[in-house]
Amino acid sequence: MARVKRGVTAHAKHKKVYDAAKGFRGRRKNTIRAAKAAVDKAMVYAYRDRKNKKRTIRALWIQRLNAAVREMGITYSRFMDGMTKAGIVIDRKVLSELAIHEPAAFKDIVDKAKSALPAAAA
Repeated sequence: MARVKRGVTAHAKHKKVYDAAKGFRGRRKNTIRAAKAAVDKAMVYAYRDRKNKKRTIRALWIQRLNAAVREMGITYSRFMDGMTKAGIVIDRKVLSELAIHEPAAFKDIVDKAKSALPAAAA
């Protein structure tokens, strides 16, 4: 049986790792052991942070909404309570965009939410 030389396969595998490690600093970009470890860790971070990004963006929408409704004399939590009681079902992403780009429409929604709250608490 003929001898199998694996240089071509190994080179291809290493090239894939080096391409993924492009832009890393020091030995992490050009030494296969260090590069492989760095790329593996980078992939873990990438997977984790794709999930965390969703949390961060939702928090940003909530902060924007809180700032916008406070200008109209109500807190975020009271606003969301009023939205529920008024039967308005609009997600935070759309509300945030409305607050930024369509302040008049957003004011109408806030007024409806306020009117749905009990008078003593508002």
